[in-house]
Amino acid sequence: MELVTPAIGLVFWMLVTFSLLLFILKKFAWKPILTSMKEREESIEKSLQEAANARAEMQKLNQQNENLLAEARAEREIILKEAREIKEKIVSEAKNAADEEAKRLISRANDEISRQKNAALDELKKEVAQFSLQIAQKLVEKELENNDAQKALIADQLSKLDKQQKATS
Repeated sequence: MELVTPAIGLVFWMLVTFSLLLFILKKFAWKPILTSMKEREESIEKSLQEAANARAEMQKLNQQNENLLAEARAEREIILKEAREIKEKIVSEAKNAADEEAKRLISRANDEISRQKNAALDELKKEVAQFSLQIAQKLVEKELENNDAQKALIADQLSKLDKQQKATS
């Protein structure tokens, strides 16, 4: 049983060695170990804090990106709306200008038609007047061959001239 039960001398020396080892560790190693563990703990905590800050910053940047995208979409809609309005305005102006030009051309054509119609009527009147004069001349020549007919024609014309002068007076 000697192997299971230690001797008192052995226990004493083990206790002295353990105490000496504990004293040396406490004096020289315990503080640096605790300091390095504390530093390690602080560095881990700092890293976790930085990660949380980075995560918050990423969320903030994502939100800013979403806001910028929303603004860009809104601006795009405004630009498209303005472009549509400008297109409609240009089309409307072009249509109005075309309508005005068509009206002007129609009016000019109507004026030209009216002038040509009046010119044709004037020409027709002149020709009718010439034909009438020629017919009247031929009739008068035939009627003037007879002396009595000439006197009656002159008297008739003089009476009509007197009536016209009295009517205008």
